Amino acid sequence: MNFAVYRDLLRIRSVRRLLLVGMIARFPHSAAGVLLTLHVVQTLDRGYAEAGAVAAVVTIGIAVGAPWRGRRIDEAGLRRALIPSVVAEAVIWSVAPHLSYQWLLVAALVGGLFTLPAFSVIRQALGVLVDGDRRRTAFTLDAISTEVVFMAGPAVGVVLATQVSSVLGLTLVGIAAASAGLFLMWIDPPTRSEQLPDATTVAAAAPAVLGEAAADLIGFSDAGGRRRAASTLRRGVRRAFPWLTAPLVLVMVIAAGAGLLLSGSEVGIVAALEHAGKESQLGLVFVAWCAASVVGGILYGALHRPVAPSLLLLGMALLTLPMGFAETTLSLALLSIPPGLLCAPVLSAASEKVADLVAEDRRGEAMGWYGSALTSGVALGAPLAGVLIDATGPWGGFTAVSAVSAVIGIAGLAARRIGRGAVPTGTAPVV
Repeated sequence: MNFAVYRDLLRIRSVRRLLLVGMIARFPHSAAGVLLTLHVVQTLDRGYAEAGAVAAVVTIGIAVGAPWRGRRIDEAGLRRALIPSVVAEAVIWSVAPHLSYQWLLVAALVGGLFTLPAFSVIRQALGVLVDGDRRRTAFTLDAISTEVVFMAGPAVGVVLATQVSSVLGLTLVGIAAASAGLFLMWIDPPTRSEQLPDATTVAAAAPAVLGEAAADLIGFSDAGGRRRAASTLRRGVRRAFPWLTAPLVLVMVIAAGAGLLLSGSEVGIVAALEHAGKESQLGLVFVAWCAASVVGGILYGALHRPVAPSLLLLGMALLTLPMGFAETTLSLALLSIPPGLLCAPVLSAASEKVADLVAEDRRGEAMGWYGSALTSGVALGAPLAGVLIDATGPWGGFTAVSAVSAVIGIAGLAARRIGRGAVPTGTAPVV
């Protein structure tokens, strides 16, 4: 491990500023989830199921809108692409708290569609500013900063909703998110290598070469370099998404598995403590879980070699399973540490692979789809765990999401083996 790489990266002013802006841009929406839930339950006097429906609608909007926002960044540039998000964030979340429940659902969908694409923008810009092994460390730093934000954001949201007003809290979310968008537009981080002062055509071309090598993995070209006959559907997909390859699809499936595991585990933690009558001790478990992710991220970012995200996901799934058998708050907090250590690494590793496999001119769209995959997994994990929890108890929720994520991890490792046998050594990407 080489921890000096963190010092070297943070000495780069553009990287340091981008990471700080990323934390600022993500903070409003890290508090929005709990604010929306408490607004529906307390202010609108609705049930938790209806609050969950609002959260699901926002998630759907984000999943649908992220690729579109990413493509606009690729085509129109960052500043022009962020204008609709800045306007929508300020308007929608200032109006939404004053609407009835039915209209709140509509506002939540539109708000999700136009959510500030902070995740994809920060990762895309980091992929341009740094390369090689330093890119892994940069993505890890971003994952660590995200963990810190998501430890503090929900707590601020709870204070605003319970001590002040959920209406004011949601309004502040919109204003803060719009302000963060304006800040991003002002600093205008580079999303392509030619925007750098010492840009070279080689840097922009390298990911495209990797994308072509990745295409060999799935049979778009045979051993002699000739393309196999493709179906009409496949040709259409290739025309619409020329950057899409099987290794990239697999990385997105792994991201979805990570999102599913994380959201399902969160529901399982809440259910376990509620079942024991210890809801007030939720903070202890979440702090241990998130702090472990920060430590794991620091260690992963200092590694000299990447680790396959499929292997990290499999490890996290297997380590999550024992959480279902915790009997006390302390034991649950301690059992959350091993899987927590792999949380930031699996997300960092997956982001690194997306940046490696996609050319810069389409990386914004690809990062948008990656964000959608992660969001979709988050949306699926909670109901999957909830169904099993209702039927069997908290242990069933942990078991269900662990089993599904483990299967995804095993499938990824199997595909990696197949890929290594299908292409010459050194050309197959790690998945």
